[in-house]
Amino acid sequence: MEKKRSSFTGKIGFVLAAAGSAVGLGNIWRFPYLAAQYGGGIFLLVYLILAVTFGFALMCAEIAIGRKTGQSAINAYGQLNKKFSFIGWLGALVPVIILPYYSVIGGWVTKYLTVYIKGEVAAAAGDAYFGGFVSNVGPSIGYFLIFLGATALVVLLGVEKGIEKVSKIMMPILVVLTIFIAVYSMTLPGAMEGVKYYLIPNFDGFTVGKLGKTLLAAMGQLFYSMSLAMGIMITYGSYMKKDVSIEKSVRQIELFDTGIAFLAGLMVVPAVFAFSGGEADVGKGPSLMFVSLPKVFEFMGPVAGRIVGLLFFLLVLFAALTSSISLMETVVSIVRDKLGWGRKVACLVVFAGCIALGLPSALGFGVLSHIKPLGLDDILTFFDFISNSVIMPIVALLTCIFIGYVFKPKALIEEIEIGGQFKAKTLFTVVIKYIAPVFITLILVSSVLDAFGIMKI
Repeated sequence: MEKKRSSFTGKIGFVLAAAGSAVGLGNIWRFPYLAAQYGGGIFLLVYLILAVTFGFALMCAEIAIGRKTGQSAINAYGQLNKKFSFIGWLGALVPVIILPYYSVIGGWVTKYLTVYIKGEVAAAAGDAYFGGFVSNVGPSIGYFLIFLGATALVVLLGVEKGIEKVSKIMMPILVVLTIFIAVYSMTLPGAMEGVKYYLIPNFDGFTVGKLGKTLLAAMGQLFYSMSLAMGIMITYGSYMKKDVSIEKSVRQIELFDTGIAFLAGLMVVPAVFAFSGGEADVGKGPSLMFVSLPKVFEFMGPVAGRIVGLLFFLLVLFAALTSSISLMETVVSIVRDKLGWGRKVACLVVFAGCIALGLPSALGFGVLSHIKPLGLDDILTFFDFISNSVIMPIVALLTCIFIGYVFKPKALIEEIEIGGQFKAKTLFTVVIKYIAPVFITLILVSSVLDAFGIMKI
């Protein structure tokens, strides 16, 4: 007899868990530096428009597929149409690739949290501190295992007792911490220049070409941030009760995701401006979190720097964990659906597999630093490129083609309307059939060309 599928207890549990999946490291460090790099207020406006159109439509589609089939991504497409089951298999690769290297970065965050718990504010601000840590095999692997273990423990507890319960605790705390640090950051001497840089559109020399680059950057961030084309929303949709409104839930998830990203910019950019003069530093990407911000915390003094640094990395750890939990749950769900294993066995097998796949990324800055796949900087960057810049856009494009021209939008609209009226069904249809495929193709092509240095965006 087939076991009854787990489910969220209601709308709040689903929204917080799905929002937790969307809110991750991309919101905390990636959004601020992209906004600063691509026009500030112009980037924010473009991102918001894309979120309420493209992001909304694709997330509605994925959640509806999951709820309609009651299956994880790998089985869902095949249940709708056997000829298109390969999309599910391709999508299943994304969390399998992302989870191991994401957990390596989560280990870095865990390390920095312990640093500020100990009060080692000045040490963390040293130029060589981050490089010394990631190249040191023992600590790098140790913190990777701690983070991955914490993720596995939550998933092991299941949907209601694990994912939903932890999300209900973590997400409100994450919001409060984000608001607190953002307000503190904006009150620092000299911070208002950073606020203006981040929020006020600068149209000086802003050409059509620059607008195109901003559009592509915003679309790429939306893709990365909202957990689209990873199988996550399909998996979470399969746990969603029929009486819950998909449309309203997606709007609330978007509000969480975009709100946290926006506040992250108000945390990071004004603080960097206040203490380092700013403009050159805000575009540093990943190093902004692990190299530039520790310098900011050091400038605050040993006591204030320790407190704010601790709160910041606690916030980042919460964001990283909620996303890694959703990634692992997606992989565990796939394993259970395909092999019929219980949650405990599936979780332990996935945990072991993640260790094996994550070790090359953890070692890629030390003993394996000489390995540079496709000429990229390191092994972790290679996995990030393959998953985020190649497979995800392909899965999203195939999903739009499948829903738009094979399965038909009307069939999913009927599923969405089970939980209430679908007010945006016309927008949903137009975006899925005509707008999204064009933009996704542009992202795919430009990302690949950019990675190989053919066209820098």
